[in-house]
Amino acid sequence: MTSTPKRLRACLALAALAAATLTGCSTTENGSTTTSDGLTKVRLQLQWFKQGQFAGYLAAVDQGYYKEQGLSVDILDGGTDIVPQTVLAQGQADYAIAWVPKALASREAGAGITDVAQVFQRSGTKQVSFKSDNIAGPSALRGKTVGNWGYGNEFELFAGMTKAGIDPAKDVKLVQQQFDMNAFLSKDINAAQAMSYNEYAQLLETKNPATGKLYTAADFATIDWNDEGVAMLQDAIWANTEKLKDAEYQDQTVKFIAASLKGWAFCRDNVDKCRDITVAAGSTLGATHQQWQVNEVNKLIWPSPAGVGLIDRAAWDRTVKIGKETRNQEGATVLKKDPDAEAYTNEYVTKALDLLKSGGTDITGTSFAPSQVTLTEGGK
Repeated sequence: MTSTPKRLRACLALAALAAATLTGCSTTENGSTTTSDGLTKVRLQLQWFKQGQFAGYLAAVDQGYYKEQGLSVDILDGGTDIVPQTVLAQGQADYAIAWVPKALASREAGAGITDVAQVFQRSGTKQVSFKSDNIAGPSALRGKTVGNWGYGNEFELFAGMTKAGIDPAKDVKLVQQQFDMNAFLSKDINAAQAMSYNEYAQLLETKNPATGKLYTAADFATIDWNDEGVAMLQDAIWANTEKLKDAEYQDQTVKFIAASLKGWAFCRDNVDKCRDITVAAGSTLGATHQQWQVNEVNKLIWPSPAGVGLIDRAAWDRTVKIGKETRNQEGATVLKKDPDAEAYTNEYVTKALDLLKSGGTDITGTSFAPSQVTLTEGGK
């Protein structure tokens, strides 16, 4: 990731040596960088490596939706050592994708970021167990070995256990889970954390040693935190709060959201194509795994009856309440107080949706129906 000042210095240095037509870069009055054909350069920071979880943004690049809005978007990979909301707050990206609880914790610590579009309307987090362990709901976790990733990913689990009358510090054996399902498959963990679009698929891509065939959904039981009333908001588009005071950045934000949501609408209607786009973008995961990811992520977005990307106040308030009241095994909460009024806004996504509607894009996906995806061993 390169900061804007460094890029500007590079462009200016080149401009001193050659004509602007040869450098391919120029600057506007407020310091934003543009391409030689007049597109505004924008950097989007992901919270993980390129995969189906981010297919809508990749599709918006591939299908030219950002270009339609006058933008040239560079999508930056995330990773274990990258905190997207911090990258955004420090000016090393123009927008970032991050889960709401984690981003609000960063905002509480001083990061100037604002949720401007809530792409995922539902939580993708599950707690998975083998059907033979008879863990049908949170109350059945009592006395079990329960895995969680930590790093702010655990609060739905802890809220669900607390709601079921289980003291997470006393009534279960908590295990720090790696970002894979190996310990679960080895029966070292009774109930493991899994995203519907990733780790759960990894189970279905694995051979059952007892049968020599791939595991199926019938082999497992899942706890869905949406069903338990403790789901927290996840992937959202975050903007720089201070820069939102600038009219040019406001306009850019509307255009960026519109193109991004159009990308997600494309992936809703073209799962196979978005699988191919994601694979071509350099994902190390296999094609069927990516197809599963795109399909499952679509379920978290569509349908969006009020309009894709709009921030639902009830879901926001629930996320904040859980963040303030639910304690992890160390007794800590993810939030200490209510976020301020600038933590989220529907102003820009509403304008973006008006743009999309005027162009004929289906912004609700009322008739959405998920595809049937057949996984293969290893997700190849």
